[in-house]
Amino acid sequence: MKATTKSKLGTRTDLSEEATRDVSAGLSALLADVFALYLKTKNFHWHMSGAHFRDYHLLLDEQAEQIFAMTDPMAERARKIGGTTLRSIGHIARQQRIEDNDAEFVEPEDMLAELRDDNLHLGSELRAMHGVCEEHEDIATASLLEVWLDETERRTWFLFEATRRDNR
Repeated sequence: MKATTKSKLGTRTDLSEEATRDVSAGLSALLADVFALYLKTKNFHWHMSGAHFRDYHLLLDEQAEQIFAMTDPMAERARKIGGTTLRSIGHIARQQRIEDNDAEFVEPEDMLAELRDDNLHLGSELRAMHGVCEEHEDIATASLLEVWLDETERRTWFLFEATRRDNR
């Protein structure tokens, strides 16, 4: 029988202390990226303009909802295994790897291209985190990551198609 470890908050898990540390730290970094991507997606949703306003506005609203839906399960997973998670906006700012965009005006096509690239980056981070989970035999977190990766790839695909200018 595998030994259980107990976190400072009292949560018990059969994952090692190293696994809890590595997985919860990785989830916190991902969570910071997800919050940054969520807010950027909403920013672009709110500031969309142009000929395709309605389609892009609705697309980004749908994508923002999907991104936000990742936050609670991601944070709770870190807690379930005995780790901690983000505590503030400042904590997010220190950990996020997706850059903010505070520009007063961004062309609609540039918004979509930036979000496409950000989602592509998030997908890469999700894959890397999956490797950490495999290393520590954390099947449950890996399973969640697989769903989030599939959703991220779908968003990337939609944004790619919306920004495509050739007919190939």
